[in-house]
Amino acid sequence: MSPGVVPMGREHADEVLAVYQTGIDGGDATFETTAPTWQRFDASRLREHRLVALDGGRVLGWAAVSAVSDRCAYAGVVEHSVYVHPDAQGRGVGLLLLRALLASTDGAGIWTVQSGVFPENAASLALHAKVGFRVIGTRERIGRHHGRWRDVVLIERRSPVAGRT
Repeated sequence: MSPGVVPMGREHADEVLAVYQTGIDGGDATFETTAPTWQRFDASRLREHRLVALDGGRVLGWAAVSAVSDRCAYAGVVEHSVYVHPDAQGRGVGLLLLRALLASTDGAGIWTVQSGVFPENAASLALHAKVGFRVIGTRERIGRHHGRWRDVVLIERRSPVAGRT
């Protein structure tokens, strides 16, 4: 049985945050050091674009977006995250989640989905390239993470349907 993608709900909270923490613990996913509370996570991500990949009711991964600004000029620009449990990596879960997320954002008129990825996270960069993300630059030594300076590769995907007029 292959995983299915469904909207993320409160019932997924504990597993979503656990998957997030495994990504944090891996050291190459984020500057964060601990997963937020569900309340903070819930408040910071757009509900209509939050998804989980489930297999037998178990959360294998999640994807979500946050607004980059409350200014109306940036209404169609979001920052996204995608996390896959280590046990499910290499099985197409990230690709499934990203494709579903992009279908959701395209359908809502969002014209740019962007993110920052550590250059050491080659798997994430390759995954994003598969679904049309491009590298737009590198912010060198942008922040300290566990005592060392880290670069961040900026990636974006422009919608083929939204924001064209």
